[in-house]
Amino acid sequence: MTQTTPIPTTLPQPPVAPRRPKRMEIHGDVRVDDYFWLRERENPEVLAYLEAENAYTEALMAHTQPLQEQLYQEMRARIQETDQSVPVQMDDYFYYTRLEEGRQYPIYCRRRGSMAGPEEILLDQNQLAEGHAFLRLTNFKVSPDHRWLAYAVDTSGGEGYTLHIKDLESGELLPEAIPNTSYGLAWANDSRTLFYTLLDPAKRPYRLLRHALGTDPSQDALVLEETDDRFFLRITQSKDRRYIFANLNSKITSEVHFIPADRPQEPPRVIQPRVQGVEYGVEHREGHFYILTNWEARNFRVMTAPVQEPGMDRWREFLPHQEAVKLDHMELFAGHLVLFERENGLQQIRVVDLATDQAHRVTFPEPVYTVWPGPNPNFQSPSLRFHYTSLVTPETVYDYDMDSRTLDQRKQTEVPGYDPSRYETKRIWATAPDGTQVPISLVHPRGIRLDGENPTLLYGYGSYGVSIDPRFDPKRLSLLERGFVYAIAHIRGGGELGREWYEQGKFLHKMNTFTDFIAAAEHLIQEGYTRPERLAIMGRSAGGLLMGAVTNLRPDLFRAVVAGVPFVDVINTMLDPTIPLTVIEYEEWGNPNDPEFYAYMRSYSPYDNVEAKEYPHILATAGLNDPRVQYWEPAKWVAKLRRLKQDGNRLLLRTNMGAGHAGASGRFDYLREVAFDYAFILDALGVAGNSTT
Repeated sequence: MTQTTPIPTTLPQPPVAPRRPKRMEIHGDVRVDDYFWLRERENPEVLAYLEAENAYTEALMAHTQPLQEQLYQEMRARIQETDQSVPVQMDDYFYYTRLEEGRQYPIYCRRRGSMAGPEEILLDQNQLAEGHAFLRLTNFKVSPDHRWLAYAVDTSGGEGYTLHIKDLESGELLPEAIPNTSYGLAWANDSRTLFYTLLDPAKRPYRLLRHALGTDPSQDALVLEETDDRFFLRITQSKDRRYIFANLNSKITSEVHFIPADRPQEPPRVIQPRVQGVEYGVEHREGHFYILTNWEARNFRVMTAPVQEPGMDRWREFLPHQEAVKLDHMELFAGHLVLFERENGLQQIRVVDLATDQAHRVTFPEPVYTVWPGPNPNFQSPSLRFHYTSLVTPETVYDYDMDSRTLDQRKQTEVPGYDPSRYETKRIWATAPDGTQVPISLVHPRGIRLDGENPTLLYGYGSYGVSIDPRFDPKRLSLLERGFVYAIAHIRGGGELGREWYEQGKFLHKMNTFTDFIAAAEHLIQEGYTRPERLAIMGRSAGGLLMGAVTNLRPDLFRAVVAGVPFVDVINTMLDPTIPLTVIEYEEWGNPNDPEFYAYMRSYSPYDNVEAKEYPHILATAGLNDPRVQYWEPAKWVAKLRRLKQDGNRLLLRTNMGAGHAGASGRFDYLREVAFDYAFILDALGVAGNSTT
């Protein structure tokens, strides 16, 4: 393999953030925060510092510009730029999106009667994005009579969306535009009334409002308001279109209200008032609610209750709890109940025939894979649409006939030039310090030698019960073609092995998340896949917390670290309830106003545990408009690291000054960001430009 271009011998000096100590005493612990002032978003000195860090990062990465361009062109060449989604039939219409060569965003379309009918373009996101460096779209919902389209856009990355309504007959927008809305929207069956949620100053969806088309939004009726800062409000609708649900959820508690979709003026009724620690979600069929809940069932079970008396005292068990099987999601049809579930770290689809109560699982050909539900809007349908992928199989869309038990492959994502036979995937297990077996999913070139010389990227997350399942990513081929092993550590705090797996990695057990990840890295080294000098690690958001914590604990174990929008300033953030997401996260990390939780969080918070020692190469990224992890967390972390670390390794901060948590919105712009991250990894590991293909 050729090596990357050497780093020039003359480099600019890194930016130095001034130290302005702020002394804080909490529960008798005296903390001095030298960089608290970086929170001053409107301070020109803060913006100048971020720009200086960006300039420094560009200067230190300038020698990789040819490599970045090569990676970008490789990744773009693997995209079928002109493409179309599998149509979804709703009544007499077939809805789909398509992509055109050279254009960043999808075009939303439909045809009436059949796919042979004339195409009607509902919305061209490329046109919406004109004049904007960033644009995300959500809440794309067509009314039940198919005349009106509701959609919402964000042009900053701050995740406050402006809601618009389009007349699909005339092509004109209605004059009302509703700012500061959140994810989730539902139409009533009259096709004139819609429900949406508003955000509070901490970016929490807390109000449910009802809007009538053509009226002044300032007159919209307040339907429901949630005053408890731990709860987010989300709108869904039953598949049979009978009910609209207002879902109130904290991290560990639920409460659902329902409104008849035929009578949108009726006040909402509660199904079951919140009980601390009880979670539930609801669907409807034939006068009964089907309830997926953890009530007296850690891994969840399915209950039913009559609509007229839906409280917990009328809940009746339909599918029992299983100690070894976690129920993740429920899809309810007129004749079938579908459960997306997990057993031994592997996803399964279970189908229950509601006429016979007979159940079966859908079988899959690979030992390690991922499945998730597709759009299934048709309640009467006997067909289930789902998506399938693995670390070597591109995303595939199936329609599964639940009566005949037959699969119809509708589409597999085309990846030009990709040959899956060149790679192999497997699952191995590492042993954590307490003896727990931690699964690792792997993909690598077929026939690699276990001599410790393989460059390796280990990815992790491990929070919120989120499962990082093994999915195909064509961008990743730029690493695999250069001989990389790509690994996912399924660590505690995630949901891969059920609810207990999650609970063993949160609150006062959070350290298990970090030691599991370290054990995974050590196992890859012990088994000969790699060695520390050839090992890079990556995580985003709460996975960035993971990166910061393990880098503090074992900086000798890794050569390079990519921490994307990392949650690293745990104590300061969790002590400030005005920051978006803080209060709801008390039920994930703990409340530092409690001395026990404070001491524990203090023991692992990456920013608070930076020390004067050697660290690996580190790239941290931020989004200036990020409402989930504020830009100042990585900025403060990098400033403190730059002052204390005792090595010559690169420490880079890259802030997207016009985006938020997810980075660039355009599909090609995003590839530029990935190419930058990959160039940093390749350069740090001494692996170079040319691929082996």
